[in-house]
Amino acid sequence: MTHPLVNAEQAAAWAGEADHWARHDDRYNASVRPQTQRLLGAAAIAVGDRVVDIGCGCGDTTRRAARLAGPGGTALGVDLSARMIERARQRSAEEGAANARFEQGDAQVHPFEAGRADVAISRFGAMFFAEPVAAFTNVAGAMRPGGRLAILGWQELARNPWIVTLRDSLAAGRVLASPSPGQPGMFGLADAARARAVLVAAGFVGIEVEAVMEPVLLGADGDDAFGFVSGLGHARGLLHGLDPRQAADALARLRAALHAADLGAGAGVLLGSAAWLFTATRP
Repeated sequence: MTHPLVNAEQAAAWAGEADHWARHDDRYNASVRPQTQRLLGAAAIAVGDRVVDIGCGCGDTTRRAARLAGPGGTALGVDLSARMIERARQRSAEEGAANARFEQGDAQVHPFEAGRADVAISRFGAMFFAEPVAAFTNVAGAMRPGGRLAILGWQELARNPWIVTLRDSLAAGRVLASPSPGQPGMFGLADAARARAVLVAAGFVGIEVEAVMEPVLLGADGDDAFGFVSGLGHARGLLHGLDPRQAADALARLRAALHAADLGAGAGVLLGSAAWLFTATRP
């Protein structure tokens, strides 16, 4: 079944990113494993629960939710990207996650079954809504009264050294524009007060906001991290417009920065990050 996609700008952006995410699925999941544990802990998924996973990507959190819900429960992952939904279905089949299913869709307008979900979660997937009040209102409509919401979103740029390191390394002398908190993208939930107001407007109550200060794992060592990070969409975007010499110099700075962040002794390349964990209830 084809469902409507109204967030056209983000759908187009993720179409360009999806192959990299699908190829490096395990790397992306490993990079934010502590954050994932915090999210699932806050969601408190119980055996038999019905879970909706918003912006599920390649389905890691959906499959984890399905395992927590057990055979009597279900987990539905929804994402804008057809390619990532394809990968999510493939991984679920490989892992035998029979109670996890996936649909390509836009959470802002997706026709969820009304009033059924016990829990709605999102690991860095709810930051991209073009109309966040409409999107969260639609998600609330999918939830039963008393249903629980748990979502993660990055805090502002300055509090995320892992992103600052990438930007500073690849700036090549340019003054880069700072992203605006609240705009669709990585920092769509960075303004915690604004995000709280959005959830209130969408009908949620009992809203709590908690800082999640966990490192991001970028690779096993400096070279491994460089191979991964230099292929990220953000890195490719920063390199766009540089001449070959500028690009080579910028990449050399990035490699050096990642080597400097290698903790050694098998710990890997870890850089600090800051996220918000929002929890709320549908009344």
